Amino acid sequence: MEDRWARLYDAVWANKGKIFGVLLGITTGALVIKYGWLKALYFILCVGVGYYLGKRVDNKESLAELLKKMFPASKEK
Repeated sequence: MEDRWARLYDAVWANKGKIFGVLLGITTGALVIKYGWLKALYFILCVGVGYYLGKRVDNKESLAELLKKMFPASKEK
């Protein structure tokens, strides 16, 4: 029985990109069917931004530094 779980884990790990793509496609399709394209795209955008910011926090990066990179102070002449 232990061998089955190890083989399943190896198979999933080897195909993680495909599995992620299928799950993302199913989720996107369900959102589009239920709410329409614009609301689904807005939701996916919010999830993506949340993931990106959360990843930055997990890596102990400063959100203030990230905002400074995204929106540099304008230099007046």
